[in-house]
This record gives sequence, C-alpha cells and structure tokens, in this order.
Amino acid sequence: MLFANREHAANLLVERLRAYCEQDNPLVLAIPRGAVPMARIIADKLGGSLDVILVRKLGHPEQPELAIGAIDEGGSTFFSPWAVEVNASYIESEKQRQLALLQKRRRQYTPLREAVDPCGRLVMVVDDGTATGSTMMAALRSVRARQPKKLIAAVAVASREAAKLLLSECDALVCLETPADFSAVGQFFNDFSQVSDEQVMELLSAGEEKISAFA
Repeated sequence: MLFANREHAANLLVERLRAYCEQDNPLVLAIPRGAVPMARIIADKLGGSLDVILVRKLGHPEQPELAIGAIDEGGSTFFSPWAVEVNASYIESEKQRQLALLQKRRRQYTPLREAVDPCGRLVMVVDDGTATGSTMMAALRSVRARQPKKLIAAVAVASREAAKLLLSECDALVCLETPADFSAVGQFFNDFSQVSDEQVMELLSAGEEKISAFA
C-alpha cells in the first residue's frame, strides 16, 4: 500500500487499534518527530492522551542512516547485532551525542511537566515506520520497564525483519504493511514532509488539558 500521507496512515491505524481500547483514555506515545501528527489523530479518535516517547537511533559511523541501535532519554540502549563491528569509543560518543539531543527535546517539548507515567495504562507506541526496528525496540523497552497494563506497537509500515523483532517486545503489533521490498519508510508515502519541532510542540499542547485532568 502507498499512503497518501501520515494522516491517511493514522486513520487506518485507528480502525485497527479500536479493538484494544478496553479502557478509557489510552496513552498514545509518539516517536518524534514524524509520528507525532499521526499519534495526535489516534489519541483524539480513541479518546486518549498524547505524549512523546523520546528515543534516538545510534547511527553507523560510515552510514549514518543505518541504525546500529537506539537510546532512550534515560540512557538505556538497544543494539543491533551488527553493532559488534563498530568501535566502542565511537558508540560511546554517539550515545552521548544522541542523549544530549533527547534531553534538549524533553525540555523543549514538555517544559512544564514530566513525561506521562505509563504505569497501569493501555499504552500505544506509534511510529510512521521502521526499517531496522531499533528505535521502536528502545521505545518499547523503555515503556515496558514502567509497567504498563498493555503495550501495543503501532506502525504504518515495517520491514519484515523489524516486524518479527518487535513482536518480542510488545503485547500486540499493529502494522499496516510489511513489504518484501523495503528501502526506506518514505518510499511508502506520497507526502512524507518533515515535521518541525514547532509542529510537535503545537500538537502536544493541544492535549495538555486532557493530560492534566487524568493526572
């Protein structure tokens, strides 16, 4: 399937995710930045609250777009099998660089509150797509450590290898497409425009009242 844009993909995910909404106000966590507009739609249509789950991929030294792993804002890491081939000093430097960016984004995105606590809640972690699964794996492990009631991974498109990997880290995987020919997430969207930090902050602020009421 070729998605028109992220809105199109989000609306398709909503229909698949309704079956899991056995409780009110699911917590929808978006991986910034591209997934935030999708998660805003999902949270609004399922009566949930929105926050971001801050993770960053660790790029290969020679191919930055290739993930050798990922890190969450607490410093916990997930490594792909091929990370063993990469110099340890480079990995440590890349971890610190990405961690600094995550901490900056938390201050920027939610300056007036802490991250929403997923403990005991139905949690849906959303991304527009995943090639290696590294970033989503780090996000799922970060949430799982905080004991959600149920943990769902929701992505528009994933490589078949990534989809298999994610199944081990969540209670359910909702993935619209797992194409055999997978080069990059953007190839499956007619419009894959970049999402800015300003857009992320605007989308998050639209749901602050709901978060405050639940807390």
